[in-house]
Amino acid sequence: MADYLQRAARHLASKTDVEQAYAMSRAGVEFALAGHKAVMPTVRRLSSDPYAREVGEAPLSEVANVEKFMPRDFITEDGFGITPVCKEYLIPLIQGEDYPPFEHGLPKYVTLKNAPVARKLAAFEV
Repeated sequence: MADYLQRAARHLASKTDVEQAYAMSRAGVEFALAGHKAVMPTVRRLSSDPYAREVGEAPLSEVANVEKFMPRDFITEDGFGITPVCKEYLIPLIQGEDYPPFEHGLPKYVTLKNAPVARKLAAFEV
């Protein structure tokens, strides 16, 4: 994945990536509360300049265990670089800094209480 390093290192994530991650999390909860089953929130790009997107959904039966490759025209002929087409696609996704707070040189993340809450949904059914 083009954004693998950002997802593996939150302190390097772009503002766009963080905003989209929150949007996908919110959509997942909203889908569950609305009774949607076996779906995954998706990002649908509406434009690149300015960057705009909307939340969509995909049936898990169509996306689970399916590998999606970068388009061939995103990779240089020698296989070691990206093309201008790829750079144009990626630039909006890596815009803006959104550093987490740091303490003693380390990113300070939220510590969850892991407190149980009352069940609101019936047993999960696929």
